[in-house]
Amino acid sequence: MLAFLDRPRLPFILLLGVCSALLGYGLYLQAGGGLNPCPMCIMQRYAFVGIILIALAAAIHRPRGKTRKAYGLALLAAALAGGGVALRQSWIQRFPPEFAECGPDLEFMLDSFPLKDALPLIFQGSGDCTAIDWSFLGLSIANWSLACFALIAVLSLIGLFRKA
Repeated sequence: MLAFLDRPRLPFILLLGVCSALLGYGLYLQAGGGLNPCPMCIMQRYAFVGIILIALAAAIHRPRGKTRKAYGLALLAAALAGGGVALRQSWIQRFPPEFAECGPDLEFMLDSFPLKDALPLIFQGSGDCTAIDWSFLGLSIANWSLACFALIAVLSLIGLFRKA
């Protein structure tokens, strides 16, 4: 059933494609849908970028044996980091705190700071971490990210403990 894991490059190429599509859709929702990402969303994007870079390196390298396990460990670490953030965001969306403060919005930053100081702040996110502005099948973006990170972590673990 998981025979595709036996091919050196295929799992990494698939992971690269899927994570790139997820990241691209998130950017589409931001640019086309007007959804401002919160700081936790930005951190999850960084985790997806990390996974993409690890998968790209592994696809180019075509690892076997111990190097394949090293890539698996790196993917597992990135998936756990992103999953931890997604889990926390899912939690605060389900049980919002009384005062939600995730950072100022883009308009405030541009009005309050010179452009050279505002640019780094833009990449920190500006939306409300407790807000659910988009959902599919009853799950928020954070919930879907958590599911994706969990799947990546499980597949990484399977790859780590699977005999070649």
